[in-house]
Amino acid sequence: MAVRRLTIALALLCSLAGSISASLAAERAIVLATTTLTQDSGLLDYLLPRFRDKTGIEVTVIARRSDEVLDGARRGEADVVLMHARPQEEKFVADGFATKRFDVMYNDFVLIGPKNDPAGVKGKDIATALKAIEAKGAPFVTRGDRSGTHAAELALWIVAGIDIAKTKGAWYRESGQGMIAALDAARMANAYVLSDRGSWIAFRDRGDLDILVEGDKRLLNQYGVMLVKPEKHPNVRNELGQTFVDWLISPEGQAAIAGYKVDGQQVFFPNADKPRG
Repeated sequence: MAVRRLTIALALLCSLAGSISASLAAERAIVLATTTLTQDSGLLDYLLPRFRDKTGIEVTVIARRSDEVLDGARRGEADVVLMHARPQEEKFVADGFATKRFDVMYNDFVLIGPKNDPAGVKGKDIATALKAIEAKGAPFVTRGDRSGTHAAELALWIVAGIDIAKTKGAWYRESGQGMIAALDAARMANAYVLSDRGSWIAFRDRGDLDILVEGDKRLLNQYGVMLVKPEKHPNVRNELGQTFVDWLISPEGQAAIAGYKVDGQQVFFPNADKPRG
């Protein structure tokens, strides 16, 4: 009987210890809101275990479209925001939902298209290329999903002097899905599409497409990170979230970003220490 009591007591102690451990783990955790493009790139799967090993802080990721990322953060659903839509990010700060936005890294967009290049855009700057595509009525696939990539594409049509809402025709085709799905739609339609370079590297062997326009400074895709302001949402884990922000922009975090590669190619380029140009 005494043995049974001892066994029960030990089981209760183990259960209590497990509960305490789980509680402590929950206390050392934050929620990161980011875009589907960032999540799909594989970068976070590479970075977050390194951050956890360094700090003991677990990071839960919520990946959504850019507009949904900030809407959720405004409701207090995240501690930290990492995304690539600078105007929206700066408005988020201006509206008082974050104290400061930090540059973290950049990658770039590329214009993908059929290797036979029916609009003749290869090697052109992005504005000239889009004008040629619109004039030719060559098939173009847009994500059409209000993502950061879609917002960047719409901004580039404006740079090209084209009101795409008025001039689009059957040649301008909405995917309404993520980047890989848009690339696949372009493959099937023998169409042009704007893609981030990382997604293209992951996709490139699947069809008769190629990079036709790259290197234009207007194709740079800057990422920023922000801590959600605890004054807006007392549930924000201010100290732990700031630890993540600080690590991401530190030499160690920046080196980790530079170390991430897809098929041997560096996809993101850290620039937290670079002045904004």
